[in-house]
Amino acid sequence: MILDVLLEPLQYEFMLRAITTTVIAAVVCAVLSCWLVLIGWSLMGDAVSHAVLPGVVIAYILGWPFAVGAVAFGFLAVGTIGAIRGTTRVKEDAAIGIVFTTLFAGGLVLVSVTPSQTDLGHIIFGNILGVGPAEFWQIAVIAAISFTILVVKRRDLELFAFDRTHAHAIGLNPRLLAAILLGLLALTSVVALQVVGVILVVAMLIIPGATAYLLTNRFGRMLVIAPTISAACSVTGLYLSYWLDASSGGLVVLVQGTVFVAVWMFAPRHGLIAKLRKTSRVPTMGE
Repeated sequence: MILDVLLEPLQYEFMLRAITTTVIAAVVCAVLSCWLVLIGWSLMGDAVSHAVLPGVVIAYILGWPFAVGAVAFGFLAVGTIGAIRGTTRVKEDAAIGIVFTTLFAGGLVLVSVTPSQTDLGHIIFGNILGVGPAEFWQIAVIAAISFTILVVKRRDLELFAFDRTHAHAIGLNPRLLAAILLGLLALTSVVALQVVGVILVVAMLIIPGATAYLLTNRFGRMLVIAPTISAACSVTGLYLSYWLDASSGGLVVLVQGTVFVAVWMFAPRHGLIAKLRKTSRVPTMGE
């Protein structure tokens, strides 16, 4: 019975493609999320993931691949936030709020005036079960580029996350490393948006890293735990969407969120129950 439950969805090509695509997106998003969580760029991830919407709509209108417009507007959002922060008295969080809400609103306006809205609705809310071969290869190539850069530059980016002053002292350029991370954020957002949609991209970019952060104090282990959990949650979410006939992207994120809550409660060192036990423990005479 259990074997039938596991094997039945795999008989369909669209499910095999969906599982493969989602796992690819989940892994690259989870690896990047480790840096975003450590640096405190969760809001930046939210900004970039929403700011790509007008680029997607424009690419749709022009008949171009969604990835082209999304990448272009992802870099535009990052550059605009940096320009506002560097040339005005406005702080980074305010600059992020201004840019991502303006661009996202512009995207919604374009969606409302575009004659055919079916595919655009899939981009906003996600439709991984409808990903075709062309979209699959777009996602795979962009994910491979992002993952390769993260692996090659891992040591430099890790030092940037933990100690920017030391990174600068040994000859690294913190601004360049920040730009690399922001560029990867834009690319990775494009990968994730076709899986879970623009609305839920930030969840795939934050939840895996945050979950791993509660389970270990070592960054190297985070880079293993986060993608493992994210991939497992993605497959589970897709299976649930198949059997429940519900939103695939929504269930992928819901499973990730459920796992985070479980880890938050029961993590051996940083879980809520473990902390309550420490605070309620009565010292003995020898302590």
